Parts: sequence; C-alpha cells; structure tokens
Amino acid sequence: MTEKQYYDLIVIGAGTGGYVAAIKASQLGKKVALVEKGELGGTCLNVGCIPTKTMIANAQVLEKVKHAADFGITTGAISIDFAKMKERKDGVITKIRKGLEGLIRSNGITILRGTAQFTGPKELKVKGQDNVMIQGEKIIIASGSEPMDIPAFPCDHQKVFNSTSILELTQLPKTLAIIGGGYIGCEFASLYAELGVKVILLEALPAIVAAQGKMISDTLTAAFKKQGIDVQTGVFVEGIDKHAKGVTVRLKDKGPIEADAVLVAVGRKVVSQGMALENAGVLISDRGAITVNDKMETNVPGIYAVGDVTGQVMLAHVASHQGIVAAMNAAGLEAVMHYNAVPAVIFTLPEIAMVGLTQEQAIEQGYAAAVGKFPFQALGKAVASMDTEGFAQVIIDKKTGQILGAQVVGHEASSLIAEMALAIANELTVDCLADTIHAHPTLPEALHEAGLMAMDIPLHMPPKVRK
Repeated sequence: MTEKQYYDLIVIGAGTGGYVAAIKASQLGKKVALVEKGELGGTCLNVGCIPTKTMIANAQVLEKVKHAADFGITTGAISIDFAKMKERKDGVITKIRKGLEGLIRSNGITILRGTAQFTGPKELKVKGQDNVMIQGEKIIIASGSEPMDIPAFPCDHQKVFNSTSILELTQLPKTLAIIGGGYIGCEFASLYAELGVKVILLEALPAIVAAQGKMISDTLTAAFKKQGIDVQTGVFVEGIDKHAKGVTVRLKDKGPIEADAVLVAVGRKVVSQGMALENAGVLISDRGAITVNDKMETNVPGIYAVGDVTGQVMLAHVASHQGIVAAMNAAGLEAVMHYNAVPAVIFTLPEIAMVGLTQEQAIEQGYAAAVGKFPFQALGKAVASMDTEGFAQVIIDKKTGQILGAQVVGHEASSLIAEMALAIANELTVDCLADTIHAHPTLPEALHEAGLMAMDIPLHMPPKVRK
C-alpha cells in the first residue's frame, strides 16, 4: 500500500447513482474519489438499460421493415444477423463507456480501480488495479445489485441464463423459456418473440407485471398473446433438467416445458457484501439492503447510500437522483428524496410507461378518482405512422383537479410519460394540462385529450351519454 490519500468525498461504485453523485459533489467544489471494481457505468450501461435497449431497438427496426409494404415500400427477403446485432450492442456500450470516463475525469474526479473495504467509518482499503488506503470526510455507497440466482435451478450461462449472460448470445435459440413475468422477463420476451423465437413466459403470480396493476397487466398479456408468446401464469417451476437437445423445465402439478434455453428473470438482489460494512457500523436489513432516510443517510453520520443497494426503487434514474440528493447533503446543503413522481417504463412492444398512482391506488388512498383514457386509434399522428396500438390515460382527483397519475401504452410511451412526471412532481391540476397548447399532429396530444376526458369535456371523442 502507498501513502494514504485524503478526499472530501469517496464514492463506492461507478454506476448511475455513483458517478452522478461524484460529478455533483465535484461541481460543489469537493475533492472526490470514485472507486469501481468493474466497468464504469455499472449495471445500467454494461449489462442492463443500454444493452437491452440497443437490442430492442434492433427489434423495432425489424418490426417496421416487416410492415414496409403497408407504407408502399417493397423490400426483398428479410434476414437476421443476430451476431451482428450483438456486435452493435457491444459497440454502443464501448462508445458510451469511453465518453463516460472522459466526463468523469473532466470533472476532476480521481478514479480508483479495485474493491473497496471499510477499515473504519471514514477509511477504506482499495485492492485491485489500484492498491491504496483512502480516507474521506464523507462516503457514498453505490454498490448496486445483481441478478438473483435460484438454488433449485442455478444459471450455468450455457443453457440456463440470467439477464446478464443472455446478452452474450450470438445465436438465436428456436425456443426460449423465461422464468419470471416482471418487467425484465417481459422485455426479453418481447425482444426474442420479435426476432422469431418461440417464447414461453412462466410466472408464479396470477398475472405478469403484477406490480404495475391490472390494466397494464391485461393490456400487455393481450399484446403478447397476439404476438404468439405463450403466457402461463400461476405456475411454479420446480427445476430445470439440461440435456443434449436443450432443457426441460419441470412445473408443479403441470406437464414439463421443452426449450432450447432458459432465461431466469426472477428479480435482482442488492450487493452489500464484501465491503466490510461492519467495520464502519453500517446496518443492513435481512435482505442485505442498506437502510437510509430521505436524505440518503445511513445510520452512521457521514455515510450515505444510493441506488439499488438501498433496496427501494431499483431504477437507474432513481439512483441518479438519489446520488444528487446524497451529494448535496454530503456537501452541506439540504436535499430530500421524493418518490411520488417516479416514471417507470417497460420497453416491450408496445412500450408501457407510468408515473404516479393507478386508479386503484388513488381510490385506496381516499381520492375521488376520475379517469380519462384516449386511444391512439383516434390520434391523427398515430394513424399516419401506423402506430395505433395503445392509449394514454390520466388519473385526477375530481375534487381538486390535481393530476395523480398517468399511464401510456404504445409508441414512444417512454417519451410521452415525461410530461406527466413533470406535472405530478409540481402538483399541477388537469386544468394546467388542458390549457397547455400541444403541437399538432403529435403523439403528446393524446395526453391533452385524456385530460379533457377526465374532466368530461372531450373534444375528439364522443361525449358520455347523459342519463
């Protein structure tokens, strides 16, 4: 070990929560070190958001090409070079990672490569490419999460994959069984089905994407069945047998499923082991999550935690915002986290996006909820581009007009939801939405129309029949 290095702030983990926290603290005039044992960018850049969405973008192009004739465009035979798709995915990651490193260094942040272990509440030992003792007045833990492994059917990454290892495939299987009908499993189901793979989606709960509510679940289930995805809910996987031709998935009280490969997508677990947190006195839950308050502070003064390791909302954009809040508090400013307006997106075909409360949640919380739902089929821009599948829905409080939530299913849902996140975060009313001029012809008009429908004054839909 070389001589000890001193910093105002040390960040453990260079994922979306960690590197954003480091940049924010540096902007506030702090001397910052960023410790990373793997690749810069963490899960999101390397094995999560970016690679999966790159592959999904490939599938979206394919979907458009398949319907080229409907636009008056004649193509030849369509073929898929899956190895080249994977190569493009790798290139995207490399390009963004290189840019990220330049961004971090341009902010004057010291990057240390290695594993960080606490030797005290303000001191860490880094072992790896860099071997050094470092001390920080404040420390932010952003160690992330990893795919959950099931002891009954562990991943061998040859025939039984997790969400990380399946991204390394260079050849498409003919049949893919996916265990887990959450957003990760559903995104991969949509991707591989579009690429021509026979997909069997197995979910133990009564519905897929159950956490997103019945309306979203029913809509996606119907879309998947239309795409030829075999959706099986209420099934329990007992084990997986590997053989020369592929795998056999054994189900409780049902016949087995034969497939070429299996994707285990049953969730993620926090990464809090290996940092010797006990030496700093940082407490963790039974599931390994680090408990924090709304300032992202742990039980130890001067130590913060952000991102998936907190076990709260496991989304990259939440981690980034938590990183900003933690950095501001570590720098002596005041900032708190709010989770009432967190947008979430499921990048399936069709896309699904949501923010705030569902109608059921609004009613449960005592609101006099009203719903306005506008179909893309009635939207000029959607008809022109043949993207008519889906709708925009707005939930309001009839007493105050406050916008409580929104859900969008269909083309560009991931972009459309941003307007509603802004509205909910700033406690806007539906009048604000109705009084805002939306460009025509565009998809965001669907939100404007949905707001009008929630107020019972639709413009481009027939009025409700008055009794």
